[in-house]
Amino acid sequence: MAAVLGLLGLAAPASARAGDPFEIQVYDGTANAPGVFGLELHINEWATGHTAAAPPQAPLHGQFHATLEPSFGLTPFWELGAYLQGAVRTDDGVVDWAGTKLRSKLVTPPSFDPHWRLGANFELAYLPDTYDADRWGVELRPIAAWHDDAWLFAVNPILDQPLAGSDASNGPSLEPALKAMRAVGPVGLGFEYYATLGPVGAIRAVRDQEHYLYEAVDWLSGGRVELDAAVGEGLTPASAGVVFKVILGYSFEPAPLPHATSPPHTASYSWRRNHDPLGR
Repeated sequence: MAAVLGLLGLAAPASARAGDPFEIQVYDGTANAPGVFGLELHINEWATGHTAAAPPQAPLHGQFHATLEPSFGLTPFWELGAYLQGAVRTDDGVVDWAGTKLRSKLVTPPSFDPHWRLGANFELAYLPDTYDADRWGVELRPIAAWHDDAWLFAVNPILDQPLAGSDASNGPSLEPALKAMRAVGPVGLGFEYYATLGPVGAIRAVRDQEHYLYEAVDWLSGGRVELDAAVGEGLTPASAGVVFKVILGYSFEPAPLPHATSPPHTASYSWRRNHDPLGR
């Protein structure tokens, strides 16, 4: 597939707005239970990213990103969170603060449907121009997911709108993300897909779009602990080569009472818990 897409062009223009290189995740429509804190650490390494970038942005090549994501459940359907981003630019020998994002996620409550989950995430971001020339931006992430004991499918047709800079007048960029995963014993095996297609009103030529396919494995038997890992490959000349990513999370939910018939609903762990042999 990469070869077919690669034949459609040579390189992306330097000014093309890229997708988010810090938060590489598909939302599955779950949220923290009321009063429950969660914490995730997102790590990714852009091993073969682009070696050139339009100033003042730094080239993506060799960047290592670490992002802390605290979250808190307000109601069964409303969760607040934030992203505190850091970067190591190995080519320059620089350790850097890379921006902050605030988010509000609304989802259908656990009682909505045994298989379907729907929702939307709203995000406000400020990044130094080293990592985003537009600096300020907002994101709307619709969420649709379906799961049973064996499968999980999720889709996020993301709309990303710069609030400043030269891209602000172009309108929102369409950045779809998909996930398909199959439970195999204590782990989930599957694929994640991310794309940046360009402004909704002026979708780019395929050669100028970003497309990434990740081979992913999720640990399903960790109880309150989340561990996801994936390796991604860029499928077009505009994509930034090979990417490694890991998400490590913990839910600070209380232990279920001895007489409880089912565990409380928490962020992204409801599907995992179905496959935990200890029932955590």
